[in-house]
Amino acid sequence: MTATSPIKRVLLLFAMEAEANPLISKLSLKKDDPQMVSGPAPCVTYSGIVGDLQVHVAWNGKCAVNSVDNVGTVPASLTAYLTIQALDPDLVISAGTAGGFKAQGAAIGDTFVGTSVVNHDRRIPIPGFDKYGIGELQSPPTPGLQTALGFKSGVISSGNSLDYTDKCLEIMGSHKAAVKEMEAAAIAWVCNLYSKPLICVKSITDIVDGGRPSHEEFLENLSTAAVALQTAVPRVLEFVSGKTMADL
Repeated sequence: MTATSPIKRVLLLFAMEAEANPLISKLSLKKDDPQMVSGPAPCVTYSGIVGDLQVHVAWNGKCAVNSVDNVGTVPASLTAYLTIQALDPDLVISAGTAGGFKAQGAAIGDTFVGTSVVNHDRRIPIPGFDKYGIGELQSPPTPGLQTALGFKSGVISSGNSLDYTDKCLEIMGSHKAAVKEMEAAAIAWVCNLYSKPLICVKSITDIVDGGRPSHEEFLENLSTAAVALQTAVPRVLEFVSGKTMADL
């Protein structure tokens, strides 16, 4: 696909079943049988037609040992790599819930579109490796989408812990991160390997700089944020349908 080719096939990537299921239901997608990606990879895929788009949803599946969702950058990169390889999408969307920074205008239930991604917990203080650790990647510009849908925008920062250290907070602050989550930077790295455009759409469950423990707010607001995604993502799909990346 080139910047002037119309978007026809979209791959949506989620970490958690609770994030993916409301959208799968709303879009009437069907579980792939056989799965698009064969085992032992645990990711689960659904597919269907939405308007003029072929839409695929993949979430990371469950941990066989602990029976919880496979969250974090390692499962995210595996799911992204295998599903992009299998499906060759025109556009990848990393969708899900996240923490937000009130200093960057975030409130619970807001939907953000990423302008770039960084890692806040890959600290390697060696010349060259320091920039590699942060791994900043720019997102495709989407001014038309942001204006039309009224979404907020900002830098998305990824790490493998729900909480954070003072150093993590320092790194996120230095990059003016608006959103903190656990997958987008890994997905962006894989998309960069495949030269696939990536849009990150994140709904806010908790306020990182709000004074309350992240896990408490996350659990309280996960269903609210999932409903916000159920509304936001179909609007994104409707907007991108028939357009080129240059049109976004």
